[in-house]
Amino acid sequence: MEAFIVSVISIATAEMGDRTQLLALVLAARYRKPWPIVAGVFCATLSNHGVAGLIGALLGGRLRPALLDAAVGVSMIAMALWTLKPDTIDQQTTATTNAGAFIATLIAFFVAEIGDKTQIATVALAAAYPNLIAVIGGTTCGMLIANVPVIFLGNAFAQRLPLRAIHYTASALFAVLGVIFIVRAARQWS
Repeated sequence: MEAFIVSVISIATAEMGDRTQLLALVLAARYRKPWPIVAGVFCATLSNHGVAGLIGALLGGRLRPALLDAAVGVSMIAMALWTLKPDTIDQQTTATTNAGAFIATLIAFFVAEIGDKTQIATVALAAAYPNLIAVIGGTTCGMLIANVPVIFLGNAFAQRLPLRAIHYTASALFAVLGVIFIVRAARQWS
C-alpha cells in the first residue's frame, strides 16, 4: 500500500505545471472531447509507465539494497531540483494529426512522457518498491489526478492553480523521499 500511496502523491504533485499537463490543456481546447482524451492519457501513461516500471524493477533487482536505496535517494533529490524548473510546451509536442482525439492524445502523451520527470520518477519508484503493480497503478492514478481536471475544466482551472507553490511542494516531497532513501542506505552500510 505504501508503494501505491507514495507513487500517487509523488506523480500527482510532480505533474502540476508539467509539459504533459499543458499538453492535456492544448488537446482539450483543440478537440473538446474530454472522454477520448482521458482514455488516451490513461492508455499512454499506463504503457509508458509500465515500461519505465519494468526498467526500474530490473535495475532494482540487480543492485544491492544499500546501493539501490542510495541511487533512488540521489535520483529523488535530482527530481526535487528538476521540479523547480517549470516546463513549457513546444510546437513539436502540440502537432497532432486528424486521427481523432484518442489517437492524437495516445501518441502525443506517450512521446511527451519519454524522458519526462514523471517517467524517471516511475523508474526510481519501481526500483525502490518490490510491488511493481502498485507503483505503475499509483503513477498512472497520479497522472490522471493531475490531468483529468485540466481536461474537463480547461483554461479556467489551469490559470487558478498556484503553480509556484505546487512546484515547491513537489520539490519538497521528492527531497524528503530522497533523504529517507539515503538515510536507509547509510543505515545498511553501517
